[in-house]
Amino acid sequence: MALTHGLSVNVEKLSLLHAPFVLGLITGGAMIYWFTGASTQAVTTGAYRAVEFIKGHIKLDTAAAASVADSKRVVEICTQYAQKGMLNIFIAVFFATLSFSFIEPFFFIGYLMSIATFGLYQAIFMANAGGAWDNAKKIVEVEMKQKGTPLHDATVIGDTVGDPFKDTSSVALNPVIKFTTLFGLLAVELAVQLTASQGEVLTHILAAAFFAVSFFFVYRSFYGMRIRAGT
Repeated sequence: MALTHGLSVNVEKLSLLHAPFVLGLITGGAMIYWFTGASTQAVTTGAYRAVEFIKGHIKLDTAAAASVADSKRVVEICTQYAQKGMLNIFIAVFFATLSFSFIEPFFFIGYLMSIATFGLYQAIFMANAGGAWDNAKKIVEVEMKQKGTPLHDATVIGDTVGDPFKDTSSVALNPVIKFTTLFGLLAVELAVQLTASQGEVLTHILAAAFFAVSFFFVYRSFYGMRIRAGT
């Protein structure tokens, strides 16, 4: 409303004929899918490290309970990877929001519209799909009493994929959308004022710098969280 003075001017830039607006719509969707993939990757890597520690330090084939220290270490491993993954993701989202708001105001409008729309339906999909996977595993364990069978092994996806879907990625989309919207509105206002006073060159240079920082942490969110062979 501020950029169009109450939808009285520049309304044609809120159109699919305005290339930056369309690119913003595409970028917002891409950001949502990157986020869900990166958050799932962090959970997967942390779970893998925890399983490796359990295999090496806790004897599952005996009746003896795991020591308190070993149990705390498993929780610590999961917590460390969750914090590491979310730190990469938050910094990437923060600088991406800054970068996109400095590129072009109507690009950022398309970005905000897209991230809210894609985020809503992606969250609904992941919550429902993850819950269905998890419930399928529970049915095999509780109702069919097939625990320890090949059927039960096949439904382990209910934990390895279903839990990250319904407990991590889907619920975390809400604060991402809220942060991007609230912080982005402040950032785009600053960008418009800076463009008016200093020109577009400075804002574009800042946008490129912010994007480089964001891209570095996007890279780390995947390649820094990989499960490497022999580790």
